[in-house]
Amino acid sequence: MRKTIAVLALSLLATHVMAAVSPEEAAKLGTTLTPVGAEKAGNADGSIPAWTGGIPKNAGAVDSKGFLADPFASEKPLFVITAATVDKYKDKLSDGQVAMFKRYPETYKIPVYPTHRTVNLPPEIYESIKRSALNVKPINDGNGLEGFTGNRYYAFPIPKNGVEVLWNHITRYHGGNLRRIITQATPQTNGSYTPIRFEEEVAVPQLIPDMDPAKAANVLTFFKQSVTAPARLAGNVLLVHETLDQVKEPRLAWIYNAGQRRVRRAPQVAYDGPGTASDGLRTSDNFDMFSGAPDRYDWKLVGKKEMYIPYNSYKLDQPTLKYDDIIKAGHINQDLTRYELHRVWEVVGTVKPSERHIYAKRHMYIDEDSWQVALVDHYDGRGQLWRVAEGHAQFYYDHQTPAYTVETLYDIIAGRYIALGMKNEEKSSFVFGFAAKAADYTPAALRAEGVR
Repeated sequence: MRKTIAVLALSLLATHVMAAVSPEEAAKLGTTLTPVGAEKAGNADGSIPAWTGGIPKNAGAVDSKGFLADPFASEKPLFVITAATVDKYKDKLSDGQVAMFKRYPETYKIPVYPTHRTVNLPPEIYESIKRSALNVKPINDGNGLEGFTGNRYYAFPIPKNGVEVLWNHITRYHGGNLRRIITQATPQTNGSYTPIRFEEEVAVPQLIPDMDPAKAANVLTFFKQSVTAPARLAGNVLLVHETLDQVKEPRLAWIYNAGQRRVRRAPQVAYDGPGTASDGLRTSDNFDMFSGAPDRYDWKLVGKKEMYIPYNSYKLDQPTLKYDDIIKAGHINQDLTRYELHRVWEVVGTVKPSERHIYAKRHMYIDEDSWQVALVDHYDGRGQLWRVAEGHAQFYYDHQTPAYTVETLYDIIAGRYIALGMKNEEKSSFVFGFAAKAADYTPAALRAEGVR
């Protein structure tokens, strides 16, 4: 009898885990919760304000290259956390941030500004989120999604476990089809670096008019990355078909090598395979703070907490800055950064006993308003803190799209880091809504893209 009850309890638990939320729960979206599933109310002392709809599309000027004016340019920090004062604020910092103060006690700082809940999304994305809440269910132990059709965004706006929180980051809104020119730096310990320049495109199947629905049924996004500098790397092109269920159908990737003039499959562009031109300082799944399949980890949802995270990083994106103003020895120029107090989802990923990855544990903090990963502490197989990631985010208010200004990943053991996503010196900011064609995301198209 006892065994029967136990089996029944497990069955009911599994049913609960696998079910989409009820209509009553989904009705919280836009009422007690924001339309994306964040808490609408502020915190008890008002240091985190209530969400009142985000900032408007005309919150600031947009220059001829598409760069945004800082709507908070006149604000000064409330306080600046330094190595001398870090112990006072440890409860709102990650272990990785605290470690950065120990590694760079003279130069690392966290300037904390007033909190602004700037994020809002287009109405059609809110409608998609409601559909997701009612219809999407996890399959394959949470590594795939069922019922995720049409405009596919934010699979689990009312998440029940850690992997569902992570899926919201993976399936978040990027502004539709997106083009960008960005620069990556991997400084030596003395701060010297060679800029690596990329031209990238992200396209979603539902916004490609001539896309065969059958071919894109399990594709979340198409990603193309061309290296344009330095000369020794120029002409190499990467194409990725980012699949939804990567257990059922692994990520598909191809590389055109300009030196060999060949297109080859690239299965190494996944998990802990090395990131493009990263000098071994990031993995493939470090891109976008976390990307790819979640299946090698068990994801534990710790809960929510208030933390100082990089936010509204408009100052860091100003086109008046040079990359030399940003890239410094040890870490980026923290005088250009902005941190705010926000609520985050805390999720810990631990490598499954049957799997392998160079990061044995990933401790993640995900912003409730944007579902973007804000901070990640990466631990090696010995349990030692190894790499500390910070996603310096801004809200592109003119296109109602949250995105990263710069992603940093600090190796606190080696004393080196990688900074990805800078565009201050480029000819334009992000280009949203370009017209994509299905033929552009085939292996056959790579050779033409990679001609030097």
